[in-house]
Amino acid sequence: MRQHVNPLSRFFQLENELPGPVELFENGDLPIHLDIGCARGRFLFDMASFYRGWNYVGLEIRRPLVVAAEKERLELQLRNLKFLFCNANVSLEKWLAKLNVGQLKRVSIQFPDPWYKTRHKKRRLLQPSFLSLLSRHLVAGSELFIQSDVLSIMQEMVQVIDISQNFDSKHNDDQLDMIKNPFKFSTERESYAIKKGLVIYRKSYRRNSNGF
Repeated sequence: MRQHVNPLSRFFQLENELPGPVELFENGDLPIHLDIGCARGRFLFDMASFYRGWNYVGLEIRRPLVVAAEKERLELQLRNLKFLFCNANVSLEKWLAKLNVGQLKRVSIQFPDPWYKTRHKKRRLLQPSFLSLLSRHLVAGSELFIQSDVLSIMQEMVQVIDISQNFDSKHNDDQLDMIKNPFKFSTERESYAIKKGLVIYRKSYRRNSNGF
């Protein structure tokens, strides 16, 4: 069950000042994997535990999930992981400016809220302006990974990315339902979708040199 919050409501338009990597991590110079819409963070817990040479940031717009994830993170003493509450479309730009050039190496957007109704389309996460922001802070060779169990949402994300011309697909075909997860670990939603026998659509990209 997806529990939506309206990212365009007045409350979620308030900017949150997010700490820079030196304040967030034991080693603030490590490469960063940014997971946008991380929910309860199970994917990031597994990644941060297994790959100690990276820092991981999970952004989530639902505060109770962030509170719960941060409590567990502290209990596990994972110093290369941090969960932050914010509306990424509002608060991410200033945070990205705090990073060293090239430090953001990977961005993942996994199972974003679909907002099915046409009038709610503007609430969807991956708008062209948001992708442009990410593009400016991803150097050539950096990675972008997207997945969803809703084909229409996945197709829209792919279209937004392709139109930007800032990313090259790492796949030679358009069979989104045949692409395997490139990571060892799954999100809560991915595990649920697999258990229910739902089709999962995926695509991985690499930042090209356009726009530099």
